[in-house]
Amino acid sequence: MMRSMAIRLACTTGAVLLLAGCGGLLKSDTPQPETYRLGSVHASADNAAATLTGTPPLALTVARPRAAAALDSERIAVVSGGNRFDYYAGVRWAEPAPQMLQQNLVAALARSGRFAGVFAAPARVPSELMLDIELRRFEADATAGEAPVVHVVLQASLVDARRAQRVASFTSEAAVAADGSRRAAIIAAFDRASAQAVNDVVVRVGEAAARVTAD
Repeated sequence: MMRSMAIRLACTTGAVLLLAGCGGLLKSDTPQPETYRLGSVHASADNAAATLTGTPPLALTVARPRAAAALDSERIAVVSGGNRFDYYAGVRWAEPAPQMLQQNLVAALARSGRFAGVFAAPARVPSELMLDIELRRFEADATAGEAPVVHVVLQASLVDARRAQRVASFTSEAAVAADGSRRAAIIAAFDRASAQAVNDVVVRVGEAAARVTAD
């Protein structure tokens, strides 16, 4: 009996010491990465002028952009020497890139005044139109020189959900050189490139939607 109790006591003491040791291992002095979010997109002059042509009584749902696993992430992608795909250390996006772009697309399309309503999928409200997006590029290219060039490429398809027919399909892309290699300059280049691509989507979707007649 005494020997059994001694064994149990030794095991309990060992477990406590092991947990204490693990607690020390779990503590990390590594600083938390800085978090960034894409800025909201302001309508361009062309986009604002398009609102004067009238508003069709159609609602639009914007799907979350599809993307390869390397881009569907909070990590900020960079293409370095030898076309090697990597990520910046110490920084990340507040949300995965496709999710941020979906939010910006919804907001910019709603501000365009072209639609009766603009919603992010999945939406509870039925819509006549569906915007399908594929995010093909969303990275900084650091192979050309000291200042990286940010590339954003969106493949878009506008679908008439009532007829299951594609209304339009196009590619919107932008390339913006950062004002240097500093972190803030690279994030600003992502902002500008994303805004250019999103604004192009808004204009072209608005033009295509104007050709769709309401039932």
